[in-house]
Amino acid sequence: MTRWLALLPLVVLAALAVLFVGWSLKRDPAFKPDALVGQPIPETVLPLLTGDRAGPGNLDLKTAGVGKPMLVNVFASWCAPCRIEHPRLLALKERGIAVVGVAYKDEPVATRAFLDEMGDPYAMVLVDHDGRAGLDLGISGVPETFAVDAMGRITAKQSGPLLNDADIERLVASLQAPAPSR
Repeated sequence: MTRWLALLPLVVLAALAVLFVGWSLKRDPAFKPDALVGQPIPETVLPLLTGDRAGPGNLDLKTAGVGKPMLVNVFASWCAPCRIEHPRLLALKERGIAVVGVAYKDEPVATRAFLDEMGDPYAMVLVDHDGRAGLDLGISGVPETFAVDAMGRITAKQSGPLLNDADIERLVASLQAPAPSR
């Protein structure tokens, strides 16, 4: 009887391993939840990047677009994928599409150096030094880009870098389409 009791933890562990493997095989690793799509962008107040420091004035992320559609790009100077998507953001600026940058958990000096080196595609840059806006937006990492319509409603989300024209066109098209309801 004591032998069976000694084997019981191993049996339970094996059963849990089988359940975990079964769950992970059915899980789609490309799926990233878009919980805020169709919802208003969170009202998060952040300082503006002025020069190489966070400015004295603050701006509400919700009113950053002042009644115009925009893309909100969460980025950081230390983020390698942010460097990969940066030329696409510059191309959006050339097309006249407003992009608001949110420097996530980054030092303003490093953010300014990054923008000076790579080019500045942003209509404005907000500083999210402590990561509060990232939490409010529910990001899983940087970069992430949100399409926000003129009413301040999130119409689409891109987790990860903007790697191709299809990613960009999906976000831009969602700015003209009616917001999805949830």
